Amino acid sequence: MEYLHSMIRVHDLDAALDFFVHKLGLVEMRRRDSEKGRFTLVFLAAKGDAERAETESRSPMIELTYNWPGEDGEAEEYGVGRSFGHLAYQVENIYELCQSLMDAGVTIHRPPRDGRMAFIKSPDGISIELLQKGEALPIQEPWASMPSTGRW
Repeated sequence: MEYLHSMIRVHDLDAALDFFVHKLGLVEMRRRDSEKGRFTLVFLAAKGDAERAETESRSPMIELTYNWPGEDGEAEEYGVGRSFGHLAYQVENIYELCQSLMDAGVTIHRPPRDGRMAFIKSPDGISIELLQKGEALPIQEPWASMPSTGRW
């Protein structure tokens, strides 16, 4: 058995791609539109996994699934599944990434107070854990005293 991907249903494909690609820095690897099934699939990989994703099926990816609106023009509503926890990514510098995300308008729900871990959410409410690569960075402000916000 091999891990292939995690699938997330999204309400607004453009907003999801803006978040995952332009703000979080993932790379679009492939896309499939199905007129018959009325859906679009977009596969994304972290930059560090992108080269492997081009040549192997064993690279971790996210599949964004966008189901097109029905005949009435209405999109189906999805709730976050109870059994789905979060996506997790290892990052080079958690403070720099969190600052970049904040500058792009992303809420840091659980700031990296410990220099190691933070949580954010996608536009569809999917929790994303950011983990510092290697050892935790030295604790520093404004992160050390920044309160958590909402749920993650």
